[in-house]
Amino acid sequence: MTLFLLNVLLALAWTALTGELTATNMVIGFLLGYGTLWMARRADAPSGYFKKARQVIKFAFFFLWELLKANLRVTYDILTPRHRMRPAIIAVPLDAKTDMEISFLANLITLTPGTLSLEVSNDRRVLFIHAMYVTDADQFRRDIKRGLEQRLLEVLR
Repeated sequence: MTLFLLNVLLALAWTALTGELTATNMVIGFLLGYGTLWMARRADAPSGYFKKARQVIKFAFFFLWELLKANLRVTYDILTPRHRMRPAIIAVPLDAKTDMEISFLANLITLTPGTLSLEVSNDRRVLFIHAMYVTDADQFRRDIKRGLEQRLLEVLR
């Protein structure tokens, strides 16, 4: 966490030195700060920060790819005359335990077009999801479990 805060401070310093407070300039400053911290790290004192940063970036690209695929599927269904929807409500058992993990997962599912998180069971072990395109409920569960949930938990834990 200390390296992350130092990275943010380096990004702010970069923004102050360039005199341009924009999101692009902040990202550039953050990347330059990350590179500086990576080069300055001690070989005998490894930090989990660099591994976690790579996991977050991989997860972001994974989610953006899933988001793009879902958008294209819904758009295609809307623009073509024949509807291919097969709606279903699926109960997905959760490996996520904390409120934060469950909330993140439920919100990411809801952000993806064609799916909506409906409810979490009282014992917080099952998430009920409404999906527009379900041909195989078991495959849908596996996609959520092995895809989104597993990768999200790697980032959060």
